[in-house]
Amino acid sequence: MRGAALAIAAVLGAAGPASTFDFAPVKPLDTAQVDPALLKDTFGAWEIRDKAGKRRCRIVLSREPAIGGMGIEIAPQCAKAYPAMNDVAGWRLLEGWTIDLIDPLRKTRVRFETPDDRYVAFGEPGDIAGMDNLVKLPDAPAQKPQR
Repeated sequence: MRGAALAIAAVLGAAGPASTFDFAPVKPLDTAQVDPALLKDTFGAWEIRDKAGKRRCRIVLSREPAIGGMGIEIAPQCAKAYPAMNDVAGWRLLEGWTIDLIDPLRKTRVRFETPDDRYVAFGEPGDIAGMDNLVKLPDAPAQKPQR
């Protein structure tokens, strides 16, 4: 009886939010060795999109330090489009220009890698459900001074 209870608990635990995806270790990008213009393009507004482009989630990757990485701003509707975004508290820039979205415990929830010319989502199927790619949004134009 006890063995059956442990087996049920193991199955329920594996299916719950505590399960984690096994991400290959990637070293942080050595930003001191990177062209500052390239690095600057990494910061700012991005959008997570589904394959059809209908579900979208706007995020802003900031330079500000955060626990385990850098700060991130997440639009309020993101948790509805992609529930895992409710748990994201920061981000990291890794070698190969890989972008990890991390939770408050510094665990990677979603990884975006560039196997070709676009960022593709990797992670636990429930976390990345519907996520197809990450797209850099154009920087807002500078405001002209009013006369």
